[in-house]
Amino acid sequence: MPPKYPLLFRDPWAKRDAWRRHPVFSNRAMFANLFPGFGIAVVAFTAYVVADNVYGGLKPAAEEKHH
Repeated sequence: MPPKYPLLFRDPWAKRDAWRRHPVFSNRAMFANLFPGFGIAVVAFTAYVVADNVYGGLKPAAEEKHH
């Protein structure tokens, strides 16, 4: 059975404490913003490695000089 007078038992500090339940301060948002730019850096580094391997495979092998 719900209380007869629910307004009598309201938390007087609810408005000041509401920021803690905002989605910006959730654990998921905090983890997502832990390493900003990390995803872009991984993609850029992967593209660099692939391009370097492709370009390195196209160059003719250097001639070794024997003494």
